[in-house]
Amino acid sequence: MWKQLQVDWPGATLLINLTGAFCLGILIHRFPTSQFTILFWETGFLGGYTTFSTLNTELIAMYNEHQWRSLIIYGTLSYLGGLSLAWLGMQL
Repeated sequence: MWKQLQVDWPGATLLINLTGAFCLGILIHRFPTSQFTILFWETGFLGGYTTFSTLNTELIAMYNEHQWRSLIIYGTLSYLGGLSLAWLGMQL
């Protein structure tokens, strides 16, 4: 049936998502009303660059494997770190 996904520390996913959030913050600040920027760069490029589905798949795998500490740390770094870096990008 379903193959169990065993998760080590997903550093690559974390790095990609955090840098994508930072770049998104910069784009929102620099080009807030440009339709091209919103559709091409923010939705298209950064939406393809980042991976929200992989993040959640890894979190579910950590939950299924009872890796509670990793689950909390990875979830917190991903969500709060992403919001913080998006805000930081908007400040530049």
